[in-house]
Amino acid sequence: MKPKLVIFDFDGTLGDTRHNIVVTLQRTMSLLGLPLRSESECASTIGLTLEDSFRTMYPEIDEAKAKECVATYRDIFYQSIEELTPNLFDGVSDTLARLHAMDIKMSIASSRSSPSLLLFLRNMAIAKYFGVVLGSDNVTRHKPQPEPVLRSLAEYGVKPSEALVVGDMPVDVLMAHNAGVRCVAVSYGNATAEELAAVEADYIIDRFALLADIIEGM
Repeated sequence: MKPKLVIFDFDGTLGDTRHNIVVTLQRTMSLLGLPLRSESECASTIGLTLEDSFRTMYPEIDEAKAKECVATYRDIFYQSIEELTPNLFDGVSDTLARLHAMDIKMSIASSRSSPSLLLFLRNMAIAKYFGVVLGSDNVTRHKPQPEPVLRSLAEYGVKPSEALVVGDMPVDVLMAHNAGVRCVAVSYGNATAEELAAVEADYIIDRFALLADIIEGM
């Protein structure tokens, strides 16, 4: 069955934000005097909320310190927005236009906060495709919990069998599974094809443009 709704992750799926995120995380660590984590350690937390990212890398920090990390990260992010503006991955703009022409509804379910998410979508000229945009501040139970997907389904009046999740991290795949929705995982983002296969993604693609082909074949 062709999906009526496609629910997209943003970081590592639509936007190539790895460098942006890693640099901002490491600048936060330096400013707060935390032990510096490597690029791969930072990138492995993409897909989690900011607070969960810092808690994963620093299990010993308390709630107050975790919140300080988040606030500092956001200050640095907005101060560096011009320097660290990300790009769309190859094929994203054309493929979104192709899905729109197929009358497929689209939404965003991201662990990024909604202000920066909306800013990027506008700057990348793709905001027009998404009727529902959910950031980390719009839900209470984050990935891999199914709330972001269930909220999108409810907004559009779509059944789980009529939807598809597209993401780049195991938490995206698990979120889809927990909501009873099929998932396409992209291997060009922040997780390997092996990591995505381990959590049983329904499809794994290495180019975004292949998504429209998969959907047309459903």
